[in-house]
Amino acid sequence: MRIVHVSDCYAPRTGGIESQVGDLAARQAEQGHDVHVLTATLGVAGERGGVVDVEHGVHVHRLGARLPFDLPINPAAGPRLLRTAFDGLRPDVVHVHAGVLSPFAFDGARLALDAGLPTAVTWHCMLDGTVPALRGAVRRTRWADAPVALSAVSSAAAARVEAVFETPVAVVPNGLDLDAWAPDTDSTTPAADDETAPVRLVSTMRLAPRKRAVPLVELVGAAARRLPHGRLHLSIIGSGPALGRVRSAVSAQGLDGVVDLRGRLTRPQVRAAYAHADVFLAPAELEAFGIAALEARTAGLAIVARRGTGIAEFVTDGVDGLLVADDAEMTEAVVHLAKDGRLLAGIRTHNRTIRPAFGWDDVLGAALAEYERARAMR
Repeated sequence: MRIVHVSDCYAPRTGGIESQVGDLAARQAEQGHDVHVLTATLGVAGERGGVVDVEHGVHVHRLGARLPFDLPINPAAGPRLLRTAFDGLRPDVVHVHAGVLSPFAFDGARLALDAGLPTAVTWHCMLDGTVPALRGAVRRTRWADAPVALSAVSSAAAARVEAVFETPVAVVPNGLDLDAWAPDTDSTTPAADDETAPVRLVSTMRLAPRKRAVPLVELVGAAARRLPHGRLHLSIIGSGPALGRVRSAVSAQGLDGVVDLRGRLTRPQVRAAYAHADVFLAPAELEAFGIAALEARTAGLAIVARRGTGIAEFVTDGVDGLLVADDAEMTEAVVHLAKDGRLLAGIRTHNRTIRPAFGWDDVLGAALAEYERARAMR
């Protein structure tokens, strides 16, 4: 099957959509499919305007333009380049990957439908706050009756998309190499009755306001003040525009010896960090899936995350971790796990021995089902 993915963002940019589209495309190429990615993201050396790279068996078409900050858009030439690519490739299916603001992807969906191509759209975001406006736009345009297979990366995200389009929405989850993230068999969890060893917290995120790194530091500070000195240690993995604000928050909370800002790490480095951690904290309120949390869950860490997010797809409250309603409850959860060593050890033992779902076999099967649904619609 010739599969064409359309995504505003792609490697060398880093982020959830970029990594998932790249991994999905590479896995499909390994299965023998002819896989192409059309993206507005420039290549490492600034490749753009239709240059094609072959990466991990995937043909990556760089259709972006040189713009300030390397924004992954091409409003002037993007539609023309997309149309030319569709005409030349004649794909069996077009798989569009959408966020709230994805002008290149939306152009790809529109042009694929215009060309009569089977089209599947997966939403990688939560549409909270935009549903009424988007529903009105859909009702006023041809999107209400468009023959497109709609999906989202979690049930929580799919519910918002269903509210917009008023039609059933499938789930095509993010995927993970479960073997690569599994904990070492010779490592151990902390003793349940050890009340002196620090509880090692970790959070991996892009340091941007939406991911809420500053509130994370503040809630950990509130927890630390309720526990003996040295009981908590937090590592924050990632970088981004909010780094300065995060550093200021660490100092303001008096956590200079408690919080370690690790910066951006490679995947092997993240796995190594998880081998020395106990609890993963996910403070984001609008997490459509939470691939970093899934990686940590697979590595055997207890997860503390917000209810109503995509993380609830693989975290059951009290089993894989704790789900909370707000920052105050997250503080309580951290204190609870620090004081109740038996609970923390029990969750970690469960997570080390019971694998979550969302291995690549699950994801590839879900994507293929959407492709068949899109082809049937045409």
